[in-house]
Amino acid sequence: MIGRGLIKKLVAGFAAAGAALVAVVATGATLFYGLTLLMHPAGAAAITAAIFALLSGGLFLAMSGKADGGRDEDEEDDHEPEGLGARAYALIRSRPVLGTVAALAGGWIFLRNPALATMVAAAFTERSRGPRRYR
Repeated sequence: MIGRGLIKKLVAGFAAAGAALVAVVATGATLFYGLTLLMHPAGAAAITAAIFALLSGGLFLAMSGKADGGRDEDEEDDHEPEGLGARAYALIRSRPVLGTVAALAGGWIFLRNPALATMVAAAFTERSRGPRRYR
């Protein structure tokens, strides 16, 4: 059944995201309390915030592809992707922030109307309709 596999993948993704959130918060708290041993808490908070801002900026640049000198990998491939799934993958790969916003908006719509989730899951998992050979 398509729905169960999709739900298992979503649950695994949410569990991984939750674990990553806990790890980031714990790392920030450890850094902050370690720095308070050396300086005033306001200075420790400022340094912790600056470190995490630099890390998130670097991660954004790496994920958006700007860290490699602005060279876009999709410039060699000028063909239009076929199918809804391939188009969504191409969008997320070329513009990760826009893809994330689209995924969040889609998730909100699915929460409001769960019947749409099955239709979209079927559209993403359906094979492309290429030429068929009849025997």
